[in-house]
Amino acid sequence: MDWTGARYADKPTVEVSTWIAADPERVWDLVSDIEVMPTLSDELESVEWVDGAQGPGVGATFAGHNKHNAVGRWVSHSHVIEFDAPLVFAWAVGDLDNPAAIWRFRLAPYDGGTTLTYWAQMGPGPSGVLRAIGAMPDKEQEIVFDRMRAFEKAMTSTLAGIKTLAER
Repeated sequence: MDWTGARYADKPTVEVSTWIAADPERVWDLVSDIEVMPTLSDELESVEWVDGAQGPGVGATFAGHNKHNAVGRWVSHSHVIEFDAPLVFAWAVGDLDNPAAIWRFRLAPYDGGTTLTYWAQMGPGPSGVLRAIGAMPDKEQEIVFDRMRAFEKAMTSTLAGIKTLAER
């Protein structure tokens, strides 16, 4: 993907997909279990349902405990915005009306297995990336490019991990 020249306000996106030799219900069990994600991530350390949520569903909220070498540790709050088992699971990070990011898993039966697509949008709401841009506005395009490339790498790794777990 080419994010050359992209700005935060452009709400840049990234999408990666893989085919998994498992039925959509098996894959769904993994992608809709937020506690699986920290086991597949270098940045997300732990996650728990908050504000009375007991599990996924539209409107449910979860907290993610994150770390990144460049920015340290932080807690993000995410709101489930789409939940259609076993097809779509999506959440917005931060403010629902002005999210820092939106993440989405899409599942589709294909060729005896499942095509799993992982999509993310950066911005437009407040985030660590926006703070970095505020500190170095002349480097905005480079900051956005580097973060989107990091998203793509991490998302590809996450899909590989889900594929491994689902195909066991």
